[in-house]
Amino acid sequence: MHKTYFINTLKIDEEFTDFFLVRSIAIRIGSNRKQYLDVTLSDATGEINGKKWDVNDEEAKNLQHIKEGDLVKIRASVSEWNNTKQLRIARIRKGQKEDGCEMPDYIKAAPEDPEEMYAFIHAKAESIGDSGLRAMALLFLDREKEKLLYYPAAMKNHHAEQAGLLYHIKRMLIMGEKACEVYEGLDRDWIVCGVILHDMEKLREIRSNELGVSDGYTREGQLLGHLVLGAAKVADMAKETGLSEEKTLMLQHMMISHHYEPDFGSPKKPMFLEAEMLHYLDMIDAKMFDYEAALAGVDPGQFSDRVRTLDGRMLYKPSFKK
Repeated sequence: MHKTYFINTLKIDEEFTDFFLVRSIAIRIGSNRKQYLDVTLSDATGEINGKKWDVNDEEAKNLQHIKEGDLVKIRASVSEWNNTKQLRIARIRKGQKEDGCEMPDYIKAAPEDPEEMYAFIHAKAESIGDSGLRAMALLFLDREKEKLLYYPAAMKNHHAEQAGLLYHIKRMLIMGEKACEVYEGLDRDWIVCGVILHDMEKLREIRSNELGVSDGYTREGQLLGHLVLGAAKVADMAKETGLSEEKTLMLQHMMISHHYEPDFGSPKKPMFLEAEMLHYLDMIDAKMFDYEAALAGVDPGQFSDRVRTLDGRMLYKPSFKK
């Protein structure tokens, strides 16, 4: 059974019944002291929040059987709250085997084959001229291949999809090599190695199943984050590969500085050319992903919902674009 209603095509006031994947679910207490269901649902095209109001104790008990990663069948209408689409759920139940749902319809995945993306990235690592940097990039890729083939780059926001981390790295590598053609002072070896390693500890920061669905952060992720974890991992890997002290410090600096601002987790801003470029490559790819995702279901000549990761902006799709 294929889906009929996709999140990126739902219209305001539309009523429908269909299946979705649960990304998060909780029973909350409203300002009127009544219980309600707060659920985030997804399919292959995006995510949407839904509410089921006035949930009684018996309903709440039954809803406890629904967990993140479950398929659910809902009957709902599409409303608007704070310029964003939201589902008003009338009925919800856990999916059953006899429903015949096909999982690919519900999983948001990178638009390219994971094995092919991995091979592309691995080839770039092999082409690094500096033997120490090449060894560092290959050690990570070879050791973590199994996880890389499905891991998202985030729990939410940009590249929060199956094999999203590989897709993020690949696009940054393509942009990085183009940047090296324009800015001759950039060292390609450092750009390639830095891009491949910059988010490597997201594999430890967030939890994910093999569908690329994350249900939260690990203890290490909450307490330290992938920037600090990445710097520590570089030190460990450098001992295995024999990377020099100076180069180890520079790679660690790339790990901790690529978010640029303390508010985003970076205790230091970039202090050398390739570290600066790494930040902008990361930022460009994240923003382009958010634009693409927000505009995917928007008709030409219309505006998107407000995009939280883009300062709450509504994005416009020109009428001449399909």
